[in-house]
Amino acid sequence: MRSPHHIPTHSSPFEAHPAPPTTHRRTRRRRRRGRLALKAVASLAVLAAFLTLADRWAVLYAERKAADTLKDRLRLTAAPEVEIGGFPFLPQLVGRRLDSVKVTVPDVAADRVTLAAVSATAQDIRLDGDGPASVRGARVPELHGDALLSFADMNRELGASQVTFRGAGRDRVAVRGTLPVAGHDLRLRADVRVARDGERGVDTRIGGMRLDIGDLATYRPGSRPSEGLHLSRASADALTRETRRARAVLAVPSVVRALGVPDSSVREAQRSDAALSRLTGRPEFVRQAMRLNLLDLALAHPELLDRLGLDPALLEALSHLTRPVLADRLSLGFQLPEPPSGELRLRDVRVVKDGIRVRVEGSGLAVGP
Repeated sequence: MRSPHHIPTHSSPFEAHPAPPTTHRRTRRRRRRGRLALKAVASLAVLAAFLTLADRWAVLYAERKAADTLKDRLRLTAAPEVEIGGFPFLPQLVGRRLDSVKVTVPDVAADRVTLAAVSATAQDIRLDGDGPASVRGARVPELHGDALLSFADMNRELGASQVTFRGAGRDRVAVRGTLPVAGHDLRLRADVRVARDGERGVDTRIGGMRLDIGDLATYRPGSRPSEGLHLSRASADALTRETRRARAVLAVPSVVRALGVPDSSVREAQRSDAALSRLTGRPEFVRQAMRLNLLDLALAHPELLDRLGLDPALLEALSHLTRPVLADRLSLGFQLPEPPSGELRLRDVRVVKDGIRVRVEGSGLAVGP
């Protein structure tokens, strides 16, 4: 019989057996190799980050150096923004060939106006020098960019806060505002047509120029019959209602001939208010009165100016404000600077919302000695 306190000697199926010594050694080796791999990856990441940081610092230094050089060589008032493309940079510098460089120059003087921004990107730039630390210049086989002549700058530089420029189509600019002439503020209207002038210039043609002297008269510079200084419709209508002024005008023989009024009708109108009213009340009288060139009247009959309410000093100033003079005040044309070497060309000129934008192309350019 078994003793009630008998304990079986066989082992339970769930009892853990100690691992063999070889299994422990393999596990420790795998863990050691994993730690070494992580350390190697971390070291490579740190090295890559350091190299990248060094490369970026080199780019920043080169960009600042290039900006200072361009400012001195091109005689700019402010250093341009230089952005060197391509990564990494140091191998490009060692090979003395850059993938691309973008240069943005603010406030470039162009004749009477200022270009708000000139931006250009050069491709495949070849550096001149004995090594990375001694770059003397660069050669640019190809360049593309654009320049903006902003309306805001034109309003400030040409309009003196009294004349404004705004876009009126792909190639047109509307000019509106006031122009001080002999102490009078005259309302100005003009239309400017913008076009390319050869391969390096922008030409502007001024049309539709007129200066309104209140509601009294309109001045259009030029020598054609429709140009000159003419009574406005409102002023011509008022002339038919004001007996004193009408008789003063009819007292000038050259005016009577220009109006096409028979001498007998003039004599009768000078004696009778009713006859004067019949003469001036005809529709053709108003039309003929608006065709009179008041500048011619002023030269031949200065005493008539007071009767018409015109300032003699104003008419004297208008006689000198010819079409070329007024067009020069409103001209937006300019020429691209000629580079020391290579070619710089305009390829497109168009009016956009914020100004006049031109597309620029260049080839065979060089910077440096």
